[in-house]
Amino acid sequence: MRKLGILTCLILILAGRLLHAAEEEAAKKADEARLTVERIFASAEFNAQGLSARWADDGDGYLTVDGSSIVRHDAATGNKTVVVSAADLTPPGQSSPLAINGYDFSQSGDRLLIYTNSKRVWRQNSRGDYWVLDRSAHELRQLGGNSPPSALQFAKLSPVDAKAAYVRDNNLYVEDLRSGKITRLTSDGSKNVINGTFDWIYEEELHLRDGFRWSGDGKSIAYWQIDTTGVPRFMLVDNTSSMYPKTTSFAYPKTGQQNPVCRVGIVAAEGGETRWLDLPGDRRDNYLARMDWIPGTRNLLLQQLNRLQNENRVMVAEADSGKLRTVFVERDKAWVDVNDELMWLDENQQFTWISERDGWRRGYLATPSGKSVRSLTPRGYDAVELLRIDQSPEVRLAYYIASPANATQRYLYAVALTGANLKRLTPEDQPGWHDYSISPNGKWAIHTRSRMGQPPETNLVRLPEHESVRTLVDNKKLEEKLGKLDSEPVEFFQVEVEKGIKLDAYCIKPPKFDAKKKYPLLVYVYGEPAGQTVTDRWSGSGYLWHLMFAQQGYFVMSFDNRGTNSPRGREWRKCIYRQVGILAPNDQAAAVKKVLAERPYLDPDRVGIWGWSGGGSMTLNAILKFPKLYSTAMAVAPVPNQRLYDTIYQERYMGLPGDNVKGYLEGSPVNYAHQLEGNLLLVHGTGDDNCHYQGTEALVNELVRHNRPFTMMAYPNRTHSIGEGAGTTLHLRLLLTRYLQEKLPPGPK
Repeated sequence: MRKLGILTCLILILAGRLLHAAEEEAAKKADEARLTVERIFASAEFNAQGLSARWADDGDGYLTVDGSSIVRHDAATGNKTVVVSAADLTPPGQSSPLAINGYDFSQSGDRLLIYTNSKRVWRQNSRGDYWVLDRSAHELRQLGGNSPPSALQFAKLSPVDAKAAYVRDNNLYVEDLRSGKITRLTSDGSKNVINGTFDWIYEEELHLRDGFRWSGDGKSIAYWQIDTTGVPRFMLVDNTSSMYPKTTSFAYPKTGQQNPVCRVGIVAAEGGETRWLDLPGDRRDNYLARMDWIPGTRNLLLQQLNRLQNENRVMVAEADSGKLRTVFVERDKAWVDVNDELMWLDENQQFTWISERDGWRRGYLATPSGKSVRSLTPRGYDAVELLRIDQSPEVRLAYYIASPANATQRYLYAVALTGANLKRLTPEDQPGWHDYSISPNGKWAIHTRSRMGQPPETNLVRLPEHESVRTLVDNKKLEEKLGKLDSEPVEFFQVEVEKGIKLDAYCIKPPKFDAKKKYPLLVYVYGEPAGQTVTDRWSGSGYLWHLMFAQQGYFVMSFDNRGTNSPRGREWRKCIYRQVGILAPNDQAAAVKKVLAERPYLDPDRVGIWGWSGGGSMTLNAILKFPKLYSTAMAVAPVPNQRLYDTIYQERYMGLPGDNVKGYLEGSPVNYAHQLEGNLLLVHGTGDDNCHYQGTEALVNELVRHNRPFTMMAYPNRTHSIGEGAGTTLHLRLLLTRYLQEKLPPGPK
């Protein structure tokens, strides 16, 4: 009996241990299945691995940075070769190599330019130190003479000589790499006069930062000059970094205000007088949006937008004579886009052009004379992006991205330069979002594919067959981790808001939801012409945060209203001209009403909406214009009054304020503050140089004037990203999460 008692005790102890182990395992699985704000934003647990690579000039290999070494990967074999070692990049007298923030080889490959110690200017790190490595002599020297740290911008090696050009303190310089002699090409650079780079608005809205170009023969440099004299200046106030406030002032033309003067000049690399191009029109009310040398010539090709941006004048300028002629003018009743997909072919007798002239975004081939413009990509759907022209005689193909049947996805297509033999190259069994970096010789591509909820996979493919050669990044560990999360497949669908008008949408559902109960709906919105939210691709922490809300008992949806930058034709994108903030919130509200009617498990009394930047503005328009529909809204870094935003962006879509008074009034949510009924959270960084905190303060005044309760959080000195400072991102996401849970309680009823 005693032995039986001991055995029973041992069995009970073992059973207890097994039960405890099972409970621990179950708890571990439960923890792995549930997302938290801390897991998403305070750890690297869900970071996807990517591949930062560039193609070598010959196109048969690509380059990566491994620590402080540059490595070449042979495309055919996968063999690796260290082309520049860390030892090569260790300055004399120092023990550590330079950190590589960027690099460029000379055309001959004998020199390497290294960008390091980079510092942020506005959105980008565009100031830093530059070093040049003479690869044959193994000599490493810093550019800039006695310049202070991180003072140079956009250094570039001459195409032919041992020289480099760069910008310092808004002036342009050339440095001889053998003697170290520095020649100052401009001398009028100042707070207002900017040579070789750009002011805030050209950088932000025309995506211009590097403002000079070497000629192909190395004899001349063409450069932009911006003069902000007379442009109203905006002031940012820093109250926290010292005992007394500090201010930053910069030129920022708001809608209807005076623009900077812009011109292009050409100067000899040895120095001398600048020859300024005599371009048509008022230099304040026309934007020189693009400029580059035509390969193999002494001519420049320029793109000039008028202030309304409904005309793009394409011009050729002769550098030596200054003569100018117009090739053609691209026009639209709404607005035209700058062409960033311009490539030269057939010994520079043709160049690629993008136009929506027949209602679709299509690729064309044009001649410098302007006498011939013929279509390249087919009519009936948008060519999202022209990637590469393969001019080899046996191929003669244009590669481009498109998705004719589904605007939420992207695929690779090829078409002969004659316009014949159109073919989709991305395999039919690979739905989702596909990005390609195609080699200069057109034989290879680094291909990355993903889906919403599915992390990216990168492989090397051979073109034009799209033959997969090897996997470069698989993200299998992340895929396994995501597979353990409690989730339902993301649903992509369309919502018909008017007869024949269907909006793309997605839905992230609560796991194992009960269709007989009612759940809150959270809408994520952007809705501006600058982008789309309903995309079937990996979106990292954004997707995971929304999935976390779904796990807590929310339905999360997003809708792409008319006017979003979707490949659905010109009319889709441009029907919102002069009515930004008017048509879009109506579409959004119509979509919400439709899904509430069609899905009885959605609770009409618990509808929330949130967005950032333009999405913050759209969020405000939603809750202020449709107070009975949305009960809770979270607006981050919005523009409550369109009159307070910049000329280039807002006037592109709305026209001049004096010509569209009604549109600016009805599109600005500040004018509807008196209609607030639900819960509103405003969040803004006081150092936001883009969407100014000023606008949120103006909205606060209106809400106070009308005695409307709201909640507000201001992050001192944070910019538009609200990401600066230790703990800021986590704090922001926790703030938004708590507010939503409190004001829009999760879970079924």
